[in-house]
Amino acid sequence: MNIASLLARAGRSDGDRTAVVVGTEAVADYRALARRAAGLASALGETFVLTPGDRVALVMRNCAAYIEALFACWWAGFTAVPINAKLHPREIAYILRHSGTRVCLTTADLANDVSALRDELTGLQALVCADDGEWRRLVTADPAPMAAAAPDDIAWLFYTSGTTGRPKGAMLSHRNLLAMTTSYFVYVDPITPDDCILHPAPLSHGSGMYVLPHVAAMARQVIPESGGFEPDELFALIKAQPGAAFFAAPTMVHRLVTSPAAAHADTRNLKTIVYGGGPMYGEDCKRAMALLGNKLVQIYGQGESPMTITALSKARHADRQHPRYEARLASVGVPQSVVEVIVADNDDRPLPAGEAGEVLVRGETVMRGYWRDEAATEAALRGGWLHTGDLGLLDADGFLTLKDRSKDLIISGGSNIYPREVEEVLLRHPGVAEVSVIGQPDRDWGEIVVAFVVGRAGAPPVDADALDALCLDHLARFKRPKRYVSIDALPKNNYGKVLKTELRQKLADEGKEG
Repeated sequence: MNIASLLARAGRSDGDRTAVVVGTEAVADYRALARRAAGLASALGETFVLTPGDRVALVMRNCAAYIEALFACWWAGFTAVPINAKLHPREIAYILRHSGTRVCLTTADLANDVSALRDELTGLQALVCADDGEWRRLVTADPAPMAAAAPDDIAWLFYTSGTTGRPKGAMLSHRNLLAMTTSYFVYVDPITPDDCILHPAPLSHGSGMYVLPHVAAMARQVIPESGGFEPDELFALIKAQPGAAFFAAPTMVHRLVTSPAAAHADTRNLKTIVYGGGPMYGEDCKRAMALLGNKLVQIYGQGESPMTITALSKARHADRQHPRYEARLASVGVPQSVVEVIVADNDDRPLPAGEAGEVLVRGETVMRGYWRDEAATEAALRGGWLHTGDLGLLDADGFLTLKDRSKDLIISGGSNIYPREVEEVLLRHPGVAEVSVIGQPDRDWGEIVVAFVVGRAGAPPVDADALDALCLDHLARFKRPKRYVSIDALPKNNYGKVLKTELRQKLADEGKEG
């Protein structure tokens, strides 16, 4: 089934229901949204001679056009390639090139940056801005019939960083997205047509994934006028929108409940906050529940199994009388019904309850593989299981607790940062001989990036400002280290591998001394 059928059904059966709201202004009902998505699908195909399977990238801030663009891609049978608008232009260029994107859809605030990449992207045929007259012509074109889609056709190419430092494109099929959608209703949150989802988090990631179950339920999509996360604005939207839910990184929840506006905010309309993408401190979780009520649901997922591995329900959050309440609150919940989860040893053999190993997943939401990367696909999906790279343990009741990330992933402010991509940039500095990047726990950001730097013998001392400038020239701002630590030599084992555990301990010891 083509995932765009969810919108087509809503347009037919409940066309007069409000579909999209920007701020407090309703901008489209479901009939109009379906009509505009179908018109855009037709115009993109005819104007740029696109055929099913062609990649169309979305480099856009959160806006009403984003939702039109997503469904237009699926309606026409194209593969949508949503790209984080915060990425450095060079990172965006890599994804556009690697995906073989033919057409890129953007917004006015990002159009110049993307346009500047045109000369180096020979495969990019066109750039279309959602804020100009061309867009209005496209969305009002005669609608196209919906393209047939096989269950395993690629709907969403989700680029997620890999251990090589280069993003990998997880191929998510129509089957994957439909399984994610149906699982949402069972394990995350039931939705009625009178509810809504707010989008303070990027539509290129989890918030965009959750467009689908809310369209399936014919609920409202509410986009902040700022297009992002501002606590005061979000509290105002909650007050104005009954049945409000939203997806947030734990750091966003922390910022929300600690903002000055929180003490006097009217949150009676708030139904659910789904949090994920990093660990939530237990005290932060309790503080949020004390302020907002029993509104929290945790999910654990990856781009390779979108938003759907485990869930910790509202009932589990509220079950304070359970003898293992604290342990459960520190877990990521139990497997969702569309996947099977085990914790395995190095030979992929299931481990007994309570023993730590790698988290493996299989089921209807697991990706087809990585785009144009057979070696990475074979490694990630060997034996029919998705190897998450996360270390965890399952208790006797089936609750999964994550212990570490075997790929050394750093999650700062809900964004994934892989150390090697930062290390590779820092090593471009002529004064740097070696470098190792790790995450340091931080109450506000979850983790911050710390770089341990070994200077090259005979070279002048490395200037932190120069390293910062180097990172800003090659990486998104949020990926650059917040701190540089000069060190004579990196700790290594007998095989020459850097012992990042010792570096983490060094930072922990500093914290104790402070």
